Amino acid sequence: MSLEALFNPKSIAVIGASSKPGKIGYAIMKNLIEYGYEGKIYPVNIKGGEMEISGRKFKVYKSILEVPDEVDMAIIVVPAKFVPQVVEECGQKGVKVVPIISSGFGELGEEGKKVEQQLVETARKYGMRILGPNIFGVVYTPAKLNGTFGPTDVLPGPLALISQSGALGIALMGWTILEKIGLSAVVSVGNKADIDDADLLEFFKDDENTRAILIYMEGVKDGRRFMEVAKEVSKKKPIIVIKAGRSERGAKAAASHTGSLAGSDTIYSAAFKQSGVLRALTIGEAFDWARALSNLPEPQGDNVVIITNGGGIGVMATDAAEEEGLKLYDDLEQLKIFANHMPPFGSYKNPVDLTGMADAKSYEGAIRDALNHPEMHSIIVLYCQTAVLDPRDLAEIIIREYNESGRKKPLVVAIVGGIEAKEAIDTLNENGIPAYPEPERAVKALSALYRWSKWKAKHK
Repeated sequence: MSLEALFNPKSIAVIGASSKPGKIGYAIMKNLIEYGYEGKIYPVNIKGGEMEISGRKFKVYKSILEVPDEVDMAIIVVPAKFVPQVVEECGQKGVKVVPIISSGFGELGEEGKKVEQQLVETARKYGMRILGPNIFGVVYTPAKLNGTFGPTDVLPGPLALISQSGALGIALMGWTILEKIGLSAVVSVGNKADIDDADLLEFFKDDENTRAILIYMEGVKDGRRFMEVAKEVSKKKPIIVIKAGRSERGAKAAASHTGSLAGSDTIYSAAFKQSGVLRALTIGEAFDWARALSNLPEPQGDNVVIITNGGGIGVMATDAAEEEGLKLYDDLEQLKIFANHMPPFGSYKNPVDLTGMADAKSYEGAIRDALNHPEMHSIIVLYCQTAVLDPRDLAEIIIREYNESGRKKPLVVAIVGGIEAKEAIDTLNENGIPAYPEPERAVKALSALYRWSKWKAKHK
């Protein structure tokens, strides 16, 4: 069954809606309104009456069965003991998908798992899908849908984020805003009673607004299905997974957190490799890679060129490139073109050192030459902040040159410096050019793009 109603619902009921700030039923109503959702919103609360949120007045229905129109999605925010009855009523109403925010199910043990199973059986009876329970909601930026109690101002972009942990998922939403990472979707999967990672991967595989998928995972219920689907999706779009519970104690903690089977970590690692899934060990690493994988084209060859104004960061990037197995282009005859953009004591050997005297013109010329050269397949631009060139001006140069070149090659940037460097990095990231405060992070992100691209070429 299609998940279209989860991401593009024409109407949404919030069951357990509240007009009291501080309540989850209030936060979800407020986010739906303020993020600009254009469909119909129906608050449902046993008390009935009326409510006003963010300047909009609503009639409150005592039950979903009282809503006069069709309802595609019903977000459930009532205590666990009332959820079975509410799900039954949603089924009778013809609701297509039910995100259940409420917790107190499978994560509590066997009794809770039984109730969860009953909810799924009720949903199946009516051809309805359940997301959760024990979740914070769902975001789909192309539809201006923010049905969560997380941050309101998620930046639109090409990365879909799936999280099994609620609190971490909400924190990551906030983090993406701070780090200027654009998202197509955020889906909290919680206990995965029905809709799971594999279902979501199948949706995102064909979603034109999503170019890469990032999953925070503690365990999967049907490992074989996940791997089969992941392998198919990886042939089209990159998948990055942060798999928690690597240690024995971590695995036990994961089991008690969302009631999932964590399983042996070495099995997960091997399975991810086979399916083309890139496994990140930290949140920072996962998002570093995601920036590159969701924004950059695939490389058309192995030759990488590093352009820098500092010998030190050039050497650090070279070390990282070697460790990551990236091939630095070394045809000196061809690299001579860079001599035009540096003083006589510069070095056009790769890494290309424009020296600390490098100004806007030096960088502009060097970047343009690298982008236009048919044998230079990927470019790493490094900059140590000096008084010669404001990093924010460099950011504008990179954006202009990259756009004019048609963005046909992967290009990553690292700028090391103070507050102006941070602003330059933000500007680049807002414009879909992966930029980092350390050279190694830029190199590793490019390497992740190469790893996925090479896996894909092997499995065509």
